[in-house]
Amino acid sequence: MTPLEMNNQTDVTEFIFLGFSNHPKLQGLFFLVFLLIYLTTLLGNMLIITATRISPALHTPMYYFLSNLSFLDICYTSTTIPVMLVNFFREKKTISYEGCLSQIFFLVTCAGTECVLLAAMAYDRYVAICHPLQYPVLMRVKVCIFLVTGSWLCGLVNSVTHTVLAATLTLCGPNQISHFLCDIPLLLKLSCSDTSLNESVLHVASATIGLSPCLFTGVSYILIISSILRIPSAQGRSKAFSTCASHLTVVVVFYGTANFNYDRPREGYSLDMDILVSVLFCVMTPMLNPIIYSLRNKEVKCALRKLAGGYMIPATEISSLTHSQRQGNLKQK
Repeated sequence: MTPLEMNNQTDVTEFIFLGFSNHPKLQGLFFLVFLLIYLTTLLGNMLIITATRISPALHTPMYYFLSNLSFLDICYTSTTIPVMLVNFFREKKTISYEGCLSQIFFLVTCAGTECVLLAAMAYDRYVAICHPLQYPVLMRVKVCIFLVTGSWLCGLVNSVTHTVLAATLTLCGPNQISHFLCDIPLLLKLSCSDTSLNESVLHVASATIGLSPCLFTGVSYILIISSILRIPSAQGRSKAFSTCASHLTVVVVFYGTANFNYDRPREGYSLDMDILVSVLFCVMTPMLNPIIYSLRNKEVKCALRKLAGGYMIPATEISSLTHSQRQGNLKQK
């Protein structure tokens, strides 16, 4: 940056989101849609967390990881959607500079943690299917806690690094972000200082936090599928595959939308297409995860039914209770 540009620069104190600005008459509809998605995400993931806590059948490593994934999805959506909902009622959709950095910190933390956590869940399924006799030893409580803690630490270290580097950028304006959230690549576009270090760290992080867990998960499922195909009975193969079908579906949805969101060419796409792709990755994926696990997993469905039954007395029980009370009253008379 030249000295003249340095003198002419202005401090950016807030950013203006341009996401959804192409449809001013649909702001109310967008608000209702995203509010419904947010409430569904909160309810679904909170039900999963509660079910795994109160149901003894779900006190296993796989569901311990699942409850952490649900908590992660709640944090992920709570970082972006509430700000978006408030901005639907504002003519000028803004976020402060500090708020933007905070959003980047939590977004990168959750995204990085989820990448590593999904790899840990793939390892759990690999041990369960390929080494079932060693499963109680290899996936004991200390190992599970270590894997979850390690996932969060990887996400936190990665996020702190990116956030600190983002805070050192010189922003000269404009302060408009063609999106509904703050993200590192979007902030780099607004910088008038050298971003080579930020871009290098971003590439390294993409390889270590993004690509490496993805490859580990892929190799794990290649070994899992090859092990399942060696099972002689069709019933045994079906039962073995059902234990990892939900996680495999979540992995495909997460990495599929993430790859399309970050690795597709930016040229030739409209703002609406960019927003749609980001909504699929940032908003829809956390909502779909509990639905996928509850639809494809018998143990989760059974635990959710018991959870619902604990708060509702069936009509037959109410009628029998009323009948017994009447009989008691007649005897007393």
